[in-house]
Amino acid sequence: MLQYGFDTTAAPRRSVVTIGSFDGVHQGHRALLEHLKAMARRLDAESVVVTFDPHPRIAMGRAEGMQLLTTIEERARLLKDVGIDRMVVAHFDEKFRSQPYESFVRDMLIERLGMVGMIVGYNHRLGRGSEGNFDKLQPLAVECGFELECVAQHREDGEEKVSSTVVRNVIAEGDMERAARLLGARYMLSGVAHEGAIAAIDEYKMLPPSGEYRCSVECEGVTIPAILKIADRTATLSANISGRVVVIF
Repeated sequence: MLQYGFDTTAAPRRSVVTIGSFDGVHQGHRALLEHLKAMARRLDAESVVVTFDPHPRIAMGRAEGMQLLTTIEERARLLKDVGIDRMVVAHFDEKFRSQPYESFVRDMLIERLGMVGMIVGYNHRLGRGSEGNFDKLQPLAVECGFELECVAQHREDGEEKVSSTVVRNVIAEGDMERAARLLGARYMLSGVAHEGAIAAIDEYKMLPPSGEYRCSVECEGVTIPAILKIADRTATLSANISGRVVVIF
C-alpha cells in the first residue's frame, strides 16, 4: 500500500517501521527489510517503510549531478514485490528536516503509525542535524516502549559492499547483469511511450550509457520482448508501443 503523508485515517493499527530513501531497493536494503518483516510478524504488526519525496538533496538545493535508481512509483512496486505492507511517503521540506528526532518518533511514528518496533541500518540517523542515531534512539525506545534493532552492513557473497552508489557505478558502466545481482531484481525504467519513443522520464532517473539493450516491456498488462536504444537522455523501443510503459533491463 502506497500512502502519502501521515494521515491517521489510513494509518495501521500497529507497525514496525524503518526509515530511509531506499533508492534502488538493492540487496543491502533487502537484507534490512527481512529483519523488518520478521519483527513485524513477531509483533503482529504491519511492515512499514517511511521514505521521502522530494529526495532530501533536491529539497536542500543540492541536486546537481544527482541520479536516482528509482522513482517513487518504482520504489513502491519493488517494496511490494519483497513483501512490505506499506510505504509511507513523507514530504521532505525545511519543516520536516528541522524536526527533532524525539518529536518525529513520538508524534509521527508512534502517534500516527502505531509504531511498536523500529529497524535501523548501521549508519542510520534521523531528525534535525542527523542527531537521532542508534545510541540516541535506545533510551527513547525504552521510554516509549517500542522495540529497536540495528542491522549491520550487507555484503554480497560476503565480500562486496552493496550500496546505491555502488549500483550507480555499475549501471554507469553499462553492466546491467551485475546491476541486477546487486539490486536483487532487474533494473527498470518507467515512462510514457508514443510509437516506441519514451517520454516523461523522471529528470533524475539514472539511465545506462548510450547503446542498445535487450529488455522486456510492460504496457497495459502485456509484456513483450524488445530492444531499447538509449542516446543521451532519449530512449526508443524497437516495438511500436504507445502508452505507459515499464522497461525491464
